[in-house]
Amino acid sequence: MLTLDLLHVSIADQRLYGFSGGRLRVRLPISSARNGVGEQNGSGCTPRGRHRVRARIGEGLPLGAVLRGRRWNGEVWTPALHEQYPGRDWILTRILWLSGCELGFNRLGAVDTFRRYIYLHGTPDTEPMGVPLSHGCIRLRNADLLALFPLVPAGCEVHIEEAARPEWASAVLDEGLAS
Repeated sequence: MLTLDLLHVSIADQRLYGFSGGRLRVRLPISSARNGVGEQNGSGCTPRGRHRVRARIGEGLPLGAVLRGRRWNGEVWTPALHEQYPGRDWILTRILWLSGCELGFNRLGAVDTFRRYIYLHGTPDTEPMGVPLSHGCIRLRNADLLALFPLVPAGCEVHIEEAARPEWASAVLDEGLAS
């Protein structure tokens, strides 16, 4: 089975690009923070720089499983549940929890990505992709995250940058996932 060794998030493209052995294998739409980029705790921004997947949460849970405090609360997202809790920041299906690698920039102190609970996670299918709307995390479609999750090991590198990557946005994938 394919294993990815690098996830690259382009804020400008609102895309996640996945690589294995330097070859582009995955291209998926995402939604980053409504507040833009930034590393400060409490900012509601998506942190930039080099990260690693520190924890993989949700293996075996159903599509749309509602995660609260990184645990399944037994609910599965439905439009009716959404109406019942209109203000909830939905974290669904799986979590890839990030840890910063750059001391003083996204690691430790008031800029620590891990302590800010920054994840790649699923979101309701009613939420648009390609539009920055999250509270700091990287949102993905549930089906995309379900397909991505088994390809991403703990420790996988994750780079988050503002720049567009036109060379990847239109490149042919090497036997991977695209949406």
